[in-house]
Amino acid sequence: MIPAPTERHSCIAWRNLRALPSNRHLPEETPVAITYRGSTHAVMMATPADLEDFATGFSLSEGAAATAADVLDTEILEWDEGVELRVTLSDDAGTRVAERRRAMAGPVGCGLCGLDSLAEAARLPPPVVADATFSARDLVEATATLSSFQTLNGVTRAMHAAAFWSPRRAIETVREDVGRHNALDKLSGALARTGCDAAGGAVIMTSRVSVELVQKTAILGAPVLVAISAPTALAVRVATAAGVTLACVTRRDGFDVFTHPDRIRFDDEALAFAFASPGAPAARRPATCASPAI
Repeated sequence: MIPAPTERHSCIAWRNLRALPSNRHLPEETPVAITYRGSTHAVMMATPADLEDFATGFSLSEGAAATAADVLDTEILEWDEGVELRVTLSDDAGTRVAERRRAMAGPVGCGLCGLDSLAEAARLPPPVVADATFSARDLVEATATLSSFQTLNGVTRAMHAAAFWSPRRAIETVREDVGRHNALDKLSGALARTGCDAAGGAVIMTSRVSVELVQKTAILGAPVLVAISAPTALAVRVATAAGVTLACVTRRDGFDVFTHPDRIRFDDEALAFAFASPGAPAARRPATCASPAI
């Protein structure tokens, strides 16, 4: 039987200089192998939930699949050592995987372990050309409400979340995992499987922004990435090149926008003017009707 995503453990709670017996839900962490054509492509430490979404999203993010239609089937197998996601790809996608075989093993959602070259780690994804704009106030309010959608984190206080928000539907899809990369892959897979176009919304993350999250957001085709913590310098550079707007260090009183601020509508015209100053990141090129490529 595949483990439950959480497990209750006893503990000693030390509060106000008092030690009392207590218990807490903890997130499960399970080795999950993703295999194509009988060969292991990756082994990730992940939360054993929404595994079909994980398989599809990972396949899209890693370039094994060009669209969700390339993932023909995902068989979930339980072994003593963990869980195997046996993914059946279309003929074209399977050929691409065979030509780009790599072994990858990593802890808690690390998206870079086992890469064949350092250049691949900072690869530039296809540019996001969506021309949607968003209210700064709406993005702050959406981030503030995200915790109410985090079912697993509500009982563990140890899970990351990736959410998709749009002006018309607010927060409509949320996926959780102990690894922030895994959570975003699950979200990407869920959106792809339902045919949701990410160009009209924003990804919201409960984590810092590393370069992998920018790459995955760009592949998803979402124009804005919002996070509660700060980005890395490399993430900012890649987001600038990839046309992704980064709104980070999000709190109830605002956030910092590091790239492509022209997608954010500020209530304060003076603030908007400041972001349009010569020192601001260069504006992205005009949008065209295009689907995100892999």
